Amino acid sequence: MASAAEELVVEIGSLAACDPSSIVSLEELGKLEDTLLGKRSRLSEIKQALGSLPPEERKSVGKALNEARMSLSDILAARRCVLEDEEVRRVLSSERMDLTEVLGTPQVGHLNLVSQTRDQLEDVFAGMGFSVAEGPEAETDWFNFEALNIPPDHPARSMWDTLFLDVPGTLMRTHTSPVQIHLMVEQGPPIYAVMPGRTYRRETPDARHLATFHQIEGLVVDRSITFADLAGTIEEFTTAFFGSDIHSRLRPSYFPFTEPSAEFEITCAICGGAGCRTCSHTGWIELGGCGMVDPAVFDAVGIDPEEWSGFAFGFGLDRCAQMRHSIADMRVLISNDIRFLRQF
Repeated sequence: MASAAEELVVEIGSLAACDPSSIVSLEELGKLEDTLLGKRSRLSEIKQALGSLPPEERKSVGKALNEARMSLSDILAARRCVLEDEEVRRVLSSERMDLTEVLGTPQVGHLNLVSQTRDQLEDVFAGMGFSVAEGPEAETDWFNFEALNIPPDHPARSMWDTLFLDVPGTLMRTHTSPVQIHLMVEQGPPIYAVMPGRTYRRETPDARHLATFHQIEGLVVDRSITFADLAGTIEEFTTAFFGSDIHSRLRPSYFPFTEPSAEFEITCAICGGAGCRTCSHTGWIELGGCGMVDPAVFDAVGIDPEEWSGFAFGFGLDRCAQMRHSIADMRVLISNDIRFLRQF
């Protein structure tokens, strides 16, 4: 006949053999945990009764009890993980939103108008014999200002509302002119290149200005380059890109990196030269700046200004797109209005 200790060990074994796989909810599993391991469970009663057993029997029952509790804890924890995963999937499935619905014929996206304009301008200048160069958008002060004849105390720095970075001596480029410096330092003359890219200034957006905008600049450095070459290049580009009815004109201006300098304007494509709000009723709209490369810039990059000469020009891609497509307000280019974007 089995002793009381042996009977307890058998009972403990039967409790430890519990299979919770039939439990289908966390609530039911919680009730089973209380039944098997709670303060009022049979295993807790056996633990409390250990003190009444003879010392030689207490050890075997205690060992069986500890093993049973550990086994049950592992089995129930594993089942809890399964049920919790199922609950998460159920909630996700019930809250899922179907975003795959397509109303009408699916429409394929296309490049933004500014990106299209950049590609078209690159094609125009490539046809004129220019190569395409690019540079970093985060620049050093030397490339963005000092090498362009704009030292730290130069009053011309007020012409650019600059966004400086936390890293000392670095900033978001205010124009694409630093790429010209990179070319002259790394490649040297002769140079016939255009540099498209994004630029940054602290601007208040209006009909003709954006804070983050795009420019394309050109640089020619060779022997015997004159201002006439500059004027002819700009007129050739204007008619090639905008059409034979649109022309350019140069007005004297000032830029610290060119001398002489000029602003070039084109016939307002919106009013055809008659005058409108976009061109301030002048019939012309400023597209960019240009001029002969200042000898001080050549000195900064190690090019002999007695042997080489050159010109540079730059203008906004956004404004170029605005003029070509007769867009009255440049801000629509960043409005994400699908009705506008689909037109191009």
